[in-house]
Amino acid sequence: MKRKVDFLVIGSGLAGMMFALKVAKKGKVLLVTKADLEESSTRYAQGGIAAVLSDRDSFEKHIEDTLISGDGLCNREVVEMVVREAPEKVKELVDLGVEFDKNASGEPDLSKEGGHSESRILHYKDITGKNIEETLAGRVRENRNIEVWEQAFAIDLMTQHHLGRLVKRWHKDIACYGAYILDLKTRDVITVLAKVTVVATGGVGNLYQTTTNPPVATGDGIAMVYRAKGIIENMEFVQFHPTSLYHPGERPSFLITEALRGFGAVLRTLDGEKFMHKYDPRGCLAPRDIVARTIDTEMKVRGDDYVWLDCTHLDPEELVSRFPNIHRKCLSIGIDMRKNPIPVVPAAHYLCGGVKVDTRARTSISRLYAVGEVSSTGMHGANRLASNSLLEAVVFADHAAEDALAHLDEYSWEEKIPEWDYEGTSHPEEMVLVTQDYKEMQMVMSNYVGIVRSNLRLQRALTRLEIIYNETEELYKKSVLSRKLCELRNLINVGYLVIKMAQARHESRGLHYNIDYPGKNDQT
Repeated sequence: MKRKVDFLVIGSGLAGMMFALKVAKKGKVLLVTKADLEESSTRYAQGGIAAVLSDRDSFEKHIEDTLISGDGLCNREVVEMVVREAPEKVKELVDLGVEFDKNASGEPDLSKEGGHSESRILHYKDITGKNIEETLAGRVRENRNIEVWEQAFAIDLMTQHHLGRLVKRWHKDIACYGAYILDLKTRDVITVLAKVTVVATGGVGNLYQTTTNPPVATGDGIAMVYRAKGIIENMEFVQFHPTSLYHPGERPSFLITEALRGFGAVLRTLDGEKFMHKYDPRGCLAPRDIVARTIDTEMKVRGDDYVWLDCTHLDPEELVSRFPNIHRKCLSIGIDMRKNPIPVVPAAHYLCGGVKVDTRARTSISRLYAVGEVSSTGMHGANRLASNSLLEAVVFADHAAEDALAHLDEYSWEEKIPEWDYEGTSHPEEMVLVTQDYKEMQMVMSNYVGIVRSNLRLQRALTRLEIIYNETEELYKKSVLSRKLCELRNLINVGYLVIKMAQARHESRGLHYNIDYPGKNDQT
């Protein structure tokens, strides 16, 4: 079965929904999501969105903070563009109905997070992402030009390869004609032809055993674009959030927002000693790569499973008022953060690399855009500054929409694309095989390609992953498709890219720390 749409949007986070809302005025939009519309990494963002909105702050300060955090690998042109457009994009969100907290004077209640020299984080309590996600989802559902297809999994992007032509990664004329979509309810694969396709599938957190990301973050968009011969970059820069709630067995790990440290919370070892000042003069508000690596070091040296995040010295009423969600969560497991420190550990949180795009969110494949965490814009460099991700998503969604609308009339549907080939896939996969390989893959990545790496660990990871890859590909070729099998295949693909790009970087920089190259000037 074939379907035709003007715009195919894969993913339902902030970036995907903003794009859909902007282009719906000129064409029919099909927004595909493998879970429910409201389920995305955006929903789990607690901190907020960074923007220069106070007289004490300036664009120059925000730009400089971002460049410092990115450890020399940001694209300055992109950083300046995003930072300067931030106030306008915040206003657009407010106009759509998104609420942000205000102070007693009625002005935005701006908080401060690690790496920021000023208070510039707009937030809604400690559930900013949830507030944004639900507001935009409401706007999407009421838009008559947007069709939402839930429980639908994008398997592969369609290019000239599906017309029988050899496609290579260096080819300059690759074009995307839509995607094959698996209906998870019927298990039928639908051929969706689109004039414009947008990948907004989020990150890769589920590569690791411990992550703050929801189960949907399995690198699907990156894997699809890579298989379609698109350009992927900077995959070695996986950000581990320094503070997730230590509660073994819970997945995803509950995020303890960086704003809590901006509010005054202090990291301590289990015997109550402060330790961050020994590693960085910025202490608990150093950039995330430094804080996460420091916690990891302290845990390994001391043999502890976690460290404390201490809020007991803070005003209890203000603490609960500002962080009600965290307070409720901690109480649910017997921790009153007003009286007891919170046990925290680093967890895989955000990917700074991904699908390479330009300032219009265009990928190396024509008619294909990538927005949000799936993309590599040059904004984050080697380490993302806190609360810059939602900002980047809304700016690039706007640029992508503007460019797509300008060129829509130049495109038509590629009618010759064949329908999905079911041949040889008559046997459902054995879930025990998928589940075991999934766990093994996560263990390999966590143990060998985590916060601290080495050449030996990376090589071992690659060797183990190749075995799992071969097993999974054999299973994929003969099985009726399922979400779990497709996700495992994508994660293995993405894990391979993380390892290979980590091996290619002969230095320690930002989020990539290799003990064989401890200094930044050791590049060979």
